Amino acid sequence: MNFFLHLSTCSTCKQIIKELNLPDNVDIIDVKKFPITLTQIEKLKTKKGSYKSLINNRAQLFKQLNIDTKKLTEEKAKQLLTDHYTFLKRPVLFYKGKVFVGNRKEEIESAKKWINE
Repeated sequence: MNFFLHLSTCSTCKQIIKELNLPDNVDIIDVKKFPITLTQIEKLKTKKGSYKSLINNRAQLFKQLNIDTKKLTEEKAKQLLTDHYTFLKRPVLFYKGKVFVGNRKEEIESAKKWINE
């Protein structure tokens, strides 16, 4: 299953969707309307190597909950990802067994190349 996790209200995510020109076999999922599942989290973690690599360290909710991102454990990162969509670094593309996380230019370029292979 190929999927693209994003926030529909995020202009950067919208721009990246257009830029990637996602194939029809990619499910585009708004994580606010359809929260990320534990199965998806596990699949992403397996490919990326850690839950912390999926965490958006700039999420405002960290400050509100007084969580120190530098002291974040893998178990706490997993819990946060399952608790609230805002902790997921977006967008996330899972396509043909490879995962691309975040909006860095290099990451988007790599995703484009992978899609067009």
